Amino acid sequence: MQESILVYRHLFYFKIAVGLVAAAAVAYALHNPLGQPNGGTWLGYTLGGIAGGLMIWLAWFGVRKRKYGVGKLPLEDWLSAHVYLGLAVLAISTLHAGFQVGVNIHTVLYVLTIIVIVSGLIGVYFYVRFPRLLSENRRGMSMEIMFGQIAELDREMRQIAMELDDATNAAVLDATQNTVIGGSLIRQLRGRDPDCPTTAARMFVERSETRGHDARRRQLITRIMRKEELVRRLRLDIQLRAWLRVWLFVHVPCSIAALVALAVHIVTVFYYW
Repeated sequence: MQESILVYRHLFYFKIAVGLVAAAAVAYALHNPLGQPNGGTWLGYTLGGIAGGLMIWLAWFGVRKRKYGVGKLPLEDWLSAHVYLGLAVLAISTLHAGFQVGVNIHTVLYVLTIIVIVSGLIGVYFYVRFPRLLSENRRGMSMEIMFGQIAELDREMRQIAMELDDATNAAVLDATQNTVIGGSLIRQLRGRDPDCPTTAARMFVERSETRGHDARRRQLITRIMRKEELVRRLRLDIQLRAWLRVWLFVHVPCSIAALVALAVHIVTVFYYW
């Protein structure tokens, strides 16, 4: 994660988060309720209101920042706020509940809050780290250009292989027809194929001894290795994007579920007040 995000605006959001958590911790330590500390005391309501307000603000802020041209705060504010204020929500929520859990909507909300905060931190890392990785991996080329280069290499590989023995021709044909880029979600997340036909073809040609065709064999190996490099880069591109999709499938639904649970939690509290 970039240092600029963590120290953005001279640790502005970190200071706010530390101030909120410190004030909540001091109030909790000085509070002397009847019975065990819980969310039903005046302090519990206060801390719950602060935590709930922060959750709503962070959720609204996240949606707002996805609308280009809307809002005055830059992306760095959004990232820094989500890191530090998200952690503050978890700490304040814990104090709000008095470190008590049970089989109820309040615990469901607490668990969802943990999932949202942890996945949010992972998402911040992704959005800071992945754009640079994607840019370095593509090296100025689009996926369409790389796929086009692979198609041209396949054509050249088949043409050269036709001049060599049948076994080499079969290995190259397998590499050009059966190399999978992408595939199922699991394959995308793995970003590699241990049984890649292109790699197998390169290893086969390197081991083979085709008398009188050394120059053509070297040309074939050069093209296979170039294709391997392009395939590797495409798989990495797809892998990074797949991890972002998986993150969205976890973070966004859990965020919505947490807001719904928060609403139910508030209604339940005031109904039984």
